[in-house]
Amino acid sequence: MTPELQSIFSRPIAHRGFHDADNGVIENTPTAIQKAIDKNFAIEVDVQETSDGEALVFHDYTLDRLAEGMGKVIEHPSKDLVQVHMKTGTDKLWLLKDLFDLVEGKVPLVIEIKSLMRRDAQGDFVRHVTDQVASYKGAACIKTFDPDMLSHARNHNSSVLRGIVADGAEPGPDYSRYGRVDRFILRHILHAPRTRPNFISYGVNDLPKAGPSLMRSFFKLPIMTWTVRTQEQRANADRYADQIVFEGFDPDKK
Repeated sequence: MTPELQSIFSRPIAHRGFHDADNGVIENTPTAIQKAIDKNFAIEVDVQETSDGEALVFHDYTLDRLAEGMGKVIEHPSKDLVQVHMKTGTDKLWLLKDLFDLVEGKVPLVIEIKSLMRRDAQGDFVRHVTDQVASYKGAACIKTFDPDMLSHARNHNSSVLRGIVADGAEPGPDYSRYGRVDRFILRHILHAPRTRPNFISYGVNDLPKAGPSLMRSFFKLPIMTWTVRTQEQRANADRYADQIVFEGFDPDKK
């Protein structure tokens, strides 16, 4: 691993920050990010594209679940979104550039680019996020479920560390647009000659799988596994992965 990738994998990665909804700390908010920084955890966040092509730090495609807003993120401009309060706590929605200003290299960042699964793979948006990560002064990387997004990032700036997010790709709503062959390719990361990921982010409940295991063994691609919530999942992660993306507990406490 490169020194920057080693830095990213050196500490457990807080899933959407060190959040705790029961105590008013909502995922992907400045409060959740600051709590992860205070505990010296690396942080994974999600970014969604706004109508003007900015990166909103938010997981869902729609605002309704967590924010005092309605409709799809992609339908709203960033200037309006950053005025929207979360339903719980005092935080507002914020942008990737604001996240960078808060973290300032104190801990590593893993930025998951959420895909609308469009034919163009949101190329302009991916390039914009990649540029922001490239100019950030701390340890950071991008990852995505969408191989076409990863190809855009690689072709635009191959020096930005990139990972593919994957799991067992079983039939269901998440993979409704994919046939059996496509799901086999995704499950075993057979697009790797095209996307050239620097690491793999694989679902903990689907480890081990032949594809990621072979890439870890023979091509030395490290695996971060998600989302670890139980001791059983953590034991599986210890056997088959190099670092965990966790939530719901403090991995520093035995």
